[in-house]
Amino acid sequence: MDFGVLCVHAHPDDEAIWTGGTLARYADEGARTAVVTCTWAEGTRRAGELERSLDILGAGKPRLLGYADASKPESAPGSPRLLDVPLDEAVRRVVEHIREFRPDVVLTYDAYGSYGHPDHVHVHRVTMAAVEAAGYDQLYRDAGDPWRPHALYLATIPRSVVASHWQAVFGTPPEPGQTLPGVPDEHVTTHLDVGQWAERKWAAMHAHESEVGRGASMTLLTALPEQARAQMLANEWYRRVSYTGASETALSGPRS
Repeated sequence: MDFGVLCVHAHPDDEAIWTGGTLARYADEGARTAVVTCTWAEGTRRAGELERSLDILGAGKPRLLGYADASKPESAPGSPRLLDVPLDEAVRRVVEHIREFRPDVVLTYDAYGSYGHPDHVHVHRVTMAAVEAAGYDQLYRDAGDPWRPHALYLATIPRSVVASHWQAVFGTPPEPGQTLPGVPDEHVTTHLDVGQWAERKWAAMHAHESEVGRGASMTLLTALPEQARAQMLANEWYRRVSYTGASETALSGPRS
């Protein structure tokens, strides 16, 4: 299978939470898969957890940019926060990985960063610029030969799914006018049923032991009723961004 999938994420554990089923499925089908992680540095605990997660998902070795998390300076001692790095520098670093890996599709977050985390929002912006720039031979000429992916997919959640699980997690329904994660259902272009890989995805998430202990997204998933949690693990949703003149190579439903 001559097909490459490259994810660009903000933190270790995002690869499992948002794209774990997609990565495991395509790796099993023989595709090339890899993950660029923009924060946390080599030698930190979470970098080691990321390596174990990627091994479970079949997504190669960590590709760490080594910047600091927005709120955790210990994530990359002595390095600037991702949010403070000049945009051109961050874009160039991602362009290098795109040109080296030469993916057919790139996956990252939607414009809201899936749920509004500032690092996620910034990684969306950086990746959008990098995917476009990677195809221009005039830009970043020392960062490898130009390469244009066929499409960019933005990981997201249908708003109806968010609303249906909100009360189960937080104990009350969303307040009128409250900002919710996700997008209107009609904005979702691609739905992948990854139920066959849900256990691998769950195992990859649990490889991030420090995050399991801290809570955060793992706690929210654990708080869901079993049926709702199974639904979240077995489904991944995206918005596709196509490029003029590109082929129709795309993520698709399970193959027979």
